[in-house]
Amino acid sequence: MRLMFAILLIPAFLAGCANVGLRDLRSDSEGPDEFSVQPVGALQQPSDYRALPAPTPGQANLTDRNPKQEGLTAFGGSIGNPTGPIPASNGALVQHASRLGVTPSIRQDLAVADAEFRRSKSRFTQYRIVPVDRYDQAYRSQAIDAQREAARWRQAGARTPSAPPPS
Repeated sequence: MRLMFAILLIPAFLAGCANVGLRDLRSDSEGPDEFSVQPVGALQQPSDYRALPAPTPGQANLTDRNPKQEGLTAFGGSIGNPTGPIPASNGALVQHASRLGVTPSIRQDLAVADAEFRRSKSRFTQYRIVPVDRYDQAYRSQAIDAQREAARWRQAGARTPSAPPPS
């Protein structure tokens, strides 16, 4: 009886150790992730209810946040017409942001480079008995050791915030 109980308990214990979460690079989930969920703005009482726009189901809401607008406003710009050209009032902002050059296809270039990097780091990794953290494997050489980096900056004389204790 104990042997049967142990045989049933071992797979349950091993299943509890699985924690792929968002580190699984092959995610096929249709559910939300932390980047697609945005907080909404505070509700406000309108001064005149007749001045409110007509409801548009499935479209933006008055309390929905607009990250592009908020970012432009924070840097002193304005969004203007989202589908039109960049407003002249944003000229200084655009000029400063592009002072070191602009790569028009940066997203596509980075996607290709990242796919190639992960492919080169994952030779023969599809033949595993147990799941492996592909994210950690691919980017291990680029990971920053927070404790060592904080010590380096402190040694250079810079004030640094306290880091979490080493794990």
